[in-house]
Amino acid sequence: MNGTLTDVPGLLVGHYTDEQGATGCTVILTPQGAPCGVDVRGAAPGSRELAPLAPGRLVRAVHAVLLTGGSAFGLAAADGVVRWLEERGHGFDVGVAKVPIVPAAVLFDLNVGDAGARPGPREGYLACERASRDPVEEGNVGAGTGATVGKLLGLRYAMKGGLGSASVRIGRGVTVGALAAVNALGDVVDPRTGHIVAGTRRPAVGGFLDTAQAMRGELGQTILGLMNTTLVVVAVDAALDKAELTLLAGMAHDGMARAVRPAHTMLDGDTVFALSTGDRQANLSALGAAAADVVAEAIVRAVRAARPLHGVPATQSTD
Repeated sequence: MNGTLTDVPGLLVGHYTDEQGATGCTVILTPQGAPCGVDVRGAAPGSRELAPLAPGRLVRAVHAVLLTGGSAFGLAAADGVVRWLEERGHGFDVGVAKVPIVPAAVLFDLNVGDAGARPGPREGYLACERASRDPVEEGNVGAGTGATVGKLLGLRYAMKGGLGSASVRIGRGVTVGALAAVNALGDVVDPRTGHIVAGTRRPAVGGFLDTAQAMRGELGQTILGLMNTTLVVVAVDAALDKAELTLLAGMAHDGMARAVRPAHTMLDGDTVFALSTGDRQANLSALGAAAADVVAEAIVRAVRAARPLHGVPATQSTD
């Protein structure tokens, strides 16, 4: 699983990164339109245009998915993505215009860097301008720029999160890819070893606290870790409709649960989008199993590629 999301044909990925402000956004472009499903498991999500993704709704395809920092303020970046697509004639044809469909989800990064720095229309547009089929850049980039993990004891004992990606080929050449912006309350765990890669650091004695275990005691009643959220886009070049993609997004959450411990908390807005860009035939259960694997890999890669920022240490600085 050494590839990235752009190994899936039909996708372009672009970032806007503001390291000084510690925020940014990442756009996944599907200009010709692609079916999309979504599954929200966290209790604190921030989003836009998710309702049209439900099976049975009129709109059958999206033209981009936006992942952004800046909390709810960052949803404004989707306006720039919409403008970029409209200028190029992409969107849902309503006769008098083509309306780009751009679902978006946000993560909370206002507590790192400049709280007044939030992606807006300009930043969303620039992310589109920079989109390409090149391998996805990882670490302190795009929506992962200001991301942090392991925040049970607050930011003081947290570590740097980031953006990661992975892909795999299964069956008769079907590609399954994932991109993750990792900003979790919990720790990031390598599922292959069970070891914490980045998470809540123990005061004074060093090492990791093990957030999930600590939450079983008194610390679980006094969580300091503000708002969080891990955002994921999964894509396949198999032919799936919105109902099947909704199921695929749900299965992909298994990968998040393997690599983030705990995941889907009351302070996370954990969300998975699933896109279909091709016409290959594949078993949905096999796709879901592969999607969970690449999501877990993308999450681990996100924190391993991250660098220290604004005093928040990273895995690269603690090995």
